[in-house]
Amino acid sequence: MKALLLTSLFASTMLLSGCVISVDKSNEDGYHVSSGVNWKKHEAKNRQFISDLSPGVSKMSVVDTLGPADFNEMASSDGDAVQVLYYRTQRIDDDGVTTKNECTPLVFINNELVGWGELSLSKYF
Repeated sequence: MKALLLTSLFASTMLLSGCVISVDKSNEDGYHVSSGVNWKKHEAKNRQFISDLSPGVSKMSVVDTLGPADFNEMASSDGDAVQVLYYRTQRIDDDGVTTKNECTPLVFINNELVGWGELSLSKYF
C-alpha cells in the first residue's frame, strides 16, 4: 500500500511539474516584442514629434505623447528646476542598449520646454 502511494505521488509530481520553457519576449533591438514597438518606427515617431515642437510646450504634454524618457536628469539653477528628458532618435550601436548619444535632449525649465538638442543642452549645462 505504501509503495503504491509513493509511486502515485511520484508519478503525479512528475506529470504535474511538466517542463517550463522560458521565451524572451524582446527582440534583438532591446524593445519588448509584445508591445509591438519596432525601433525604427519608435525613433521615427520621436524625431517627427520633436521636429514639430515649439518652445513653451509643457513637460506633461511631451511625456503624454512620447512616454517616459530614456534618460531623465534634473538640476536646480537660480531657483529654477531644470530638467532634461532624453528620447531615442537615432541608432548608433547595434547592441540593443540605448545610450545618450542615440537620444535627443529636451530641456525644460519649471516644466516648460525651452529648447532641444545639443545646443540647448550646452546653453543650460
